[in-house]
Amino acid sequence: VAAHAITRALYANYGGPLYVLKRTSDGALHAITPVEPGGPANAKDHDNFCAGSFCKIHRIVDQSGRGNHLDTAPGGGSVPTADRAVDASRESLVVYGGSKVYAAYFEGGMGYRNDNTSGVAVGDEPESMYMVTSGDHFNNGCCFDYGNAETDNNDDGAGTMEAIFWGNVNIWGSGEGVKGPWVMGDLENGLFAGNHTRQQPGNKPLHGLRFVAAMVKGRSGNHWAIKGGDATRAGALQYMFEGPRPPGYEVMKKQGAILLGIGGDNSNWSVGTFYEGAMTSSYASDATEERVFQSIVEAKYQIAPTTSRRRANSVV
Repeated sequence: VAAHAITRALYANYGGPLYVLKRTSDGALHAITPVEPGGPANAKDHDNFCAGSFCKIHRIVDQSGRGNHLDTAPGGGSVPTADRAVDASRESLVVYGGSKVYAAYFEGGMGYRNDNTSGVAVGDEPESMYMVTSGDHFNNGCCFDYGNAETDNNDDGAGTMEAIFWGNVNIWGSGEGVKGPWVMGDLENGLFAGNHTRQQPGNKPLHGLRFVAAMVKGRSGNHWAIKGGDATRAGALQYMFEGPRPPGYEVMKKQGAILLGIGGDNSNWSVGTFYEGAMTSSYASDATEERVFQSIVEAKYQIAPTTSRRRANSVV
C-alpha cells in the first residue's frame, strides 16, 4: 500500500518519480526519477538541479500507485509547529556497485507525514513494514519512526500506532543491554522491543552496522514480530521478537496515517537516515520477508568512496 525510497525504484518496472526537490533560491520543484525503470535514482539530475543553490526534499513519492506520498509533517500535540524538510544533499552513498544516490538525513525537527492515506491498515487489521536506515546515525530522542500513526497528529493512546523505530531510547521498553541501538516498535505511549514493558530478552542491539534493515509486522489475535539485520549481508535478517504485544496493546486501534522521522504526536527530537521502506496490508510470511531482504542486499548499499556526509547548510 506504500513504497518509499530516496535511493532506488522498488519495483522492477517503476520509472516514475522517487522524490521531489525544492530549490530554495527560486522555489522551483523538480522530480527525481530512476536512471531507468527499476534502477537507482538519478543523482546527476539531482546535482544539476541543485547546483549553486540549496535543495530540500519536498516530497517522498509513493511508488505503489496508491498516492500515499509523504510531505513535510504539520504540527501536532507534542510540537505544534510544522516540521522542516531534510537537506536533500546532506548524505550521498552508492548502490548497485557504483551508482551515486542520496538519502533523507534527519537532524531533529524534521519529519514527513500523510494523514489521508489509501489502503493502510486501521483498527486491528494486519500489516507489515520494512525500512533501510543508517546503523550509525541515531540518538535517544523520540522518535525516529516509519509506519502507521494517528490521523489527527495527536497522542490518541495505546495501540493507535504501529511503526518501526530505530534508535537508543530506553525510557519505555528496550532491547537487551544498557545501550542500543535497537529495532523496536512504536505502538504509541511506548516504544517496545517485544512484550516486556522494560528490557526485552532476545532483542539484541545491532552495534557496528552501517546499513540496517528493520521490519515490524502485526495482526489480530494479539500477535506481532520484529526483525532486523545487516542490510548488506545475505542471511543476516533475524527475528528480534515474535509473540504477543505488551499489556494494554492486545487489540490495536490503528488509524492509518503514515509518518517518517517523527512520533505520532509530532515528537521530532530524533535523528536518523531513511533510504527506503514499504508497507503492506497483510501479515507477511517469512518467505516474503526474505525476498524483500534479498532485494535489499542485491541493491549493494555502500558508503560513498569520498566523504559521504557534508556539513549541513542552513535549512530554510
